[in-house]
Amino acid sequence: MPRPAHLGLRHLALNVRRMAEMKAFYVDVLGFRVEWEPDPQNVYLTSGRDNLALHEADAVQGNAQAGQGALDHLGMIVASAELVDQWAAFLESTGVALDMRPKTHRDGARSCYFRDPDGNRVQIIHHPPISNRL
Repeated sequence: MPRPAHLGLRHLALNVRRMAEMKAFYVDVLGFRVEWEPDPQNVYLTSGRDNLALHEADAVQGNAQAGQGALDHLGMIVASAELVDQWAAFLESTGVALDMRPKTHRDGARSCYFRDPDGNRVQIIHHPPISNRL
């Protein structure tokens, strides 16, 4: 099975301990803008070419306390929702187990998750605000 195309690493999700400070730092100091803030524990930022998700550590089942680092997952952007499904099929054909099968999220993005050999969570994602610009 041929490997589908992707557009690179343009999405990163971090578990944060101090949401207000982290949001202010990335917005006020580094110049990101808020793309979507579905609730006080989650905010999605962008420079216009990427997506940085901040998830409050307590809201992500205590990952920081469980010995995991700040990285929740990294995301590889694809050009269409259909490519998420193609990637899922390709990964499974190579023996890679999916953590989450392709799913359309509440913001309209579509993605699937799997782990790299070191256990890092990787997401293949069609995120319309980014995918449609590249």
